[in-house]
Amino acid sequence: MSTETGKPEGNKEERRKAAQAAKRQQKSTSRLYAVQALYQMEVSGQTVERVVAEFEQFRFGMTLDDAEFADGDATHFRALVDGAVNYQAKIDQMTDRALAAAWPIDRIDPVLRGLFRAAGAELLMPGTPPKVVITEFVDVAKAFFADGKEPKFVNAVLDHMAREARPEVFQA
Repeated sequence: MSTETGKPEGNKEERRKAAQAAKRQQKSTSRLYAVQALYQMEVSGQTVERVVAEFEQFRFGMTLDDAEFADGDATHFRALVDGAVNYQAKIDQMTDRALAAAWPIDRIDPVLRGLFRAAGAELLMPGTPPKVVITEFVDVAKAFFADGKEPKFVNAVLDHMAREARPEVFQA
């Protein structure tokens, strides 16, 4: 028991772990939203500012027809979308090098293009280990392509991109 509160110490640790899990879930959700936002920008021609504002205002934690949207980490969401837009040429080049020569990034599904751009942005940022980025975005691919081969394809492409973006992590 804590002498200050009279409550068991375990409750404090459990609350800390729950808060960390909630933060991880928000970051995962922001990755999904970033892919959706990049897709929306590509198909609608809307600006990054407009799409980001729409997501933050209408999607993060909103309820619509009794369906509740998950709450995302707005800072992480913005960093992914901004990074994907600002470093698009570099990310697209990394993606092209990971794809077969017959399938440049311009020929792949726009959802996958958004996914590779969001993941590429996170791979270029310090902080999240590349293997976590790969796992998280493979999960995003599973959300969009539950029955397809795309998640395995995403895993292979992102592994190649991660080794290019952060080679120091993969040196043995």
